[in-house]
Amino acid sequence: MKKRLTAFLLAALMCTGLCACGSKAESPSQSATAPPASSTESANKAANAVTVGIAQDLDNSLDPHKAVAAGTKEVMFNVFEGLVKPTSNGDLIPAVASNYTVSEDHLTYTFTLREGAKFHNGDAVTAEDVVYSLKRVAAPTETGVVQVEALSIMADVAAVDERTVAITLTEPSNEFISYLTVAILPADYTEQDTKPVGTGPFTFASRSAQENIILAKFEEYWGQKAYLDQVTFRIIENAEGLLMGLQSGAIDICSHLTTTQVSQLSDSEFSIAQGNMNLVQAMYLNNAVAPFDNVLVRQALCHAIDRQMILDLAFDGYGTLIGSSMYPAFGKYFDDTLTNHYAYDVDAAKALLAQAGYPGGFDMTITVPSNYQPHMDTAEVVVEQLKAIGVNAVIQPVEWETWVSEAYVGRNFQATLVGVDASTMTARALLERFTSTYSKNFINYNNAEYDALFAQAQACYDDAEQTALYKAMERNLTENAANVYIQDLADLVAVRKGLTGLEFYPIYVLDLSTVRYEG
Repeated sequence: MKKRLTAFLLAALMCTGLCACGSKAESPSQSATAPPASSTESANKAANAVTVGIAQDLDNSLDPHKAVAAGTKEVMFNVFEGLVKPTSNGDLIPAVASNYTVSEDHLTYTFTLREGAKFHNGDAVTAEDVVYSLKRVAAPTETGVVQVEALSIMADVAAVDERTVAITLTEPSNEFISYLTVAILPADYTEQDTKPVGTGPFTFASRSAQENIILAKFEEYWGQKAYLDQVTFRIIENAEGLLMGLQSGAIDICSHLTTTQVSQLSDSEFSIAQGNMNLVQAMYLNNAVAPFDNVLVRQALCHAIDRQMILDLAFDGYGTLIGSSMYPAFGKYFDDTLTNHYAYDVDAAKALLAQAGYPGGFDMTITVPSNYQPHMDTAEVVVEQLKAIGVNAVIQPVEWETWVSEAYVGRNFQATLVGVDASTMTARALLERFTSTYSKNFINYNNAEYDALFAQAQACYDDAEQTALYKAMERNLTENAANVYIQDLADLVAVRKGLTGLEFYPIYVLDLSTVRYEG
């Protein structure tokens, strides 16, 4: 893959009369050294432990109600649970609750807590803990708590008795149960930031910032106990370091690899599991910043990008093309007719730019988190393709923490190339973020029709009608070129031979509770 990508970039540079020398700043991966192997494969197996390589550190706070980064949620999925939790096949099953009932008017949900469900500190889960947890995220008053706005329709959350909780809604909602995957935390515990306590199959053991986070098997877990005794997530924030960690024996499992990395691993040492990352990779555009506040400019960029070439050059053909803010794992919501809404057409793109008042093109910056090689590779191809319409784009690599604070929270960017995932298995989780008043609308999309469609979807209890409204929202994003949609990345996971049980989920998580050594 890398040879083809390099050849394409060199050819493009020659065609535009530019010199390849010094055209690209050295990335961290080019100067990486192999991390020292803290344990060998045999030592890990003897200890019934694994080491997982991850490309970014977790949020400063490990409190699940404060998590922002998808990588934090991916890891801490093993530590926390809600009243219900997702399965790998896309279902929701009881977790902290053993069962629940819904009233005939669909306004009251009554949950019975699971007998034997315990927090990692040994305390039994009570109704008081559930009430505390749900109220905390529905209308947060604590600094840093991320509001789950979908839970704002709760009129009341009450403890009926020690093991029963009744939730009353202001209006019926098809999706309400999906948001009850939010973590249940002990009400009287004050150290969630640094010593998190949940109810999941693994407990938090330790953390060394920028180095690792260690989880241990929770022996008193209410359900199927984890097979592994310990999991170490090792943080290596560059692509070459992750590869060298696998090759040296320091890492046993690593997700989100490129085809180039996979090709350099020994077939005798690793199996490669393939799934989808379940995210929307796009060049996200700041709709409040010129020239991206002009829909014609945004549409021109959509026509200028050959997405299939991106897949072929940068990903050996792996990946699934998408055309809006929905990925295929959400089958009933995914509208495949939008995938090819913008044909690759340089002439059409130039005409749109001229109509928008930019006949000679313009300069732009694409901010990319440098620790995600797939996004960096995609950006390189995008930069070269945009030259054909006179757009001079440059890549601004930034560290992940900088991207979160400056681009995501501060909205201080022109364009950014990243992947956006869903925190819950709902269409709302992917689409609400583009409503004009939503706190996470980092692209500043402001469209009255879109807002109205979302409001209708939330007021609708008929599933088919609601699904149609969500698809109309997706079409709105596509037709107005809110972003330049590219793909749902293929997820290539290296798993050391002798390990089995890895499962893929329709949301962005890494479940280690099913992983085990053969025999």
